Amino acid sequence: RPSYPSSLSQANVISVGALSPEGGENAVAEFSNYGKKEVDVFAPGVYIYATTPENTYNYLSGTSMASPVVAGMAALIRSRYPDLSAKQVKDIIIKSTDKLPASVIQPGTFNTVSSSELSVSGGMVDLVTAMKIADSTKGKAKKKNRIPGSGYVPAGPKV
Repeated sequence: RPSYPSSLSQANVISVGALSPEGGENAVAEFSNYGKKEVDVFAPGVYIYATTPENTYNYLSGTSMASPVVAGMAALIRSRYPDLSAKQVKDIIIKSTDKLPASVIQPGTFNTVSSSELSVSGGMVDLVTAMKIADSTKGKAKKKNRIPGSGYVPAGPKV
């Protein structure tokens, strides 16, 4: 059953499932969203050390912990290769995944299924491979002046 907004099918939206640190058949977190058409990739999402209110830290779990991993990847790719379009970045992240084990336990069940049935990529994110693919991809982003006519000058000494 589709879950929203993760199953939105947009060129510039990437849907993320959560990985558990257990690996093997238990690689996908038991609570994660999944679906061959609904989830694009998996990223770490269990026992993530995160900031919490009142200047504290705690271990948290959820796709809300996995999604920032992928958002960070996209930001790194776009910052290094600004000519890539959002769709190209999404495609690179999907193409660069490491495959999950062939059989994994389907979230919320005790059933073992093919990992390729749980996401578009059948894999977990891999930043190093993504950056290598991005380096060899010709950008298709529309050129635009990000701060038109503002006369913006970066602060700091001129080099």
